[in-house]
Amino acid sequence: MQRAKIISTGSYVPSKRLTNGDLERMVDTSDKWIMERTGIKERRIVAEGENTSDLAYEASKIALLRAGISADSLDLIIVATVTGDMPIPATACFLQSRLGADNAAAFDVNAACSGFLFGLSAANAYIKSGMYRRVLLVGAEALSRFTDWEDRNTCVLFGDGAGAVIVEASDGQSGVMSVDIHSDGNYWELLNMPGGGSKYPPSAPSEEAAANRLYYIKMKGNETFKIAVRTLEKLVLDALEKNGLKASDIALLVPHQANLRIISATASRLGIGMDRVMVNLDRCGNTSAASIPIALDEAASGGRIKDNDYVLLEAFGGGLTWASAVIRW
Repeated sequence: MQRAKIISTGSYVPSKRLTNGDLERMVDTSDKWIMERTGIKERRIVAEGENTSDLAYEASKIALLRAGISADSLDLIIVATVTGDMPIPATACFLQSRLGADNAAAFDVNAACSGFLFGLSAANAYIKSGMYRRVLLVGAEALSRFTDWEDRNTCVLFGDGAGAVIVEASDGQSGVMSVDIHSDGNYWELLNMPGGGSKYPPSAPSEEAAANRLYYIKMKGNETFKIAVRTLEKLVLDALEKNGLKASDIALLVPHQANLRIISATASRLGIGMDRVMVNLDRCGNTSAASIPIALDEAASGGRIKDNDYVLLEAFGGGLTWASAVIRW
């Protein structure tokens, strides 16, 4: 059976930086408070007129260039996002048109911060089944457009950006070894954005929606933190056992960049030193579905991953959703 292999990566973040110092002038917060609770120093923010598909396009161009392939050779485009350009059509369709990928099918995946790994699960299944041979998978978010800049507990967290990978059928030993995805809708209230759907449509804004700012991201941070730490420990241990690996076999852990305390706790419980953990949270903030592919691109292009290295990816997000992937590079 063929294995799905990541043959190239690419990423893009907007040029505008929003520092903790900037946020100190916007809400009642401080650089010390943000750093102690999140590990974030700054985040990137889209410019006026810059949309999620624009970020996805820039990251995809880099991935295609590094792979040495043209967009018309793609069979499928998957975009993981919760901040698409429009409710209809899928942002993947905008990306397909912009790239000129006329031979590719295109669709979006919404699994919040786990979205990239949910997309990787789909790409892996399509390739292993023989249905497609070459997939462009992108995680892209413009979270700043949906951030409540009056809520000091959430506005310090989020940033914008995109990461892309080309996934291709391979007969070799390297590639995706496993992808595991999970959901529990019983905890949906911990992380959500209530407005904008059929329950609170923009066409009929209610007093409740306006008063409670339902068109912005909501999060119960403490509860989410506790479940995330507990869930991720089991998730990564199960992934290692499934592949017959030990923590010492993992060359690099690439986690979702949500909170440095969560990342450190997961690494500690695995027995993995932070020197084997990819962290760009301090510079990018939480970019939801874009965080793993951006971090993966930084690691790959920066020489932190070598051929035949075992790489472990893990994420936890709204839904609730959580996922892992083990890759032999």
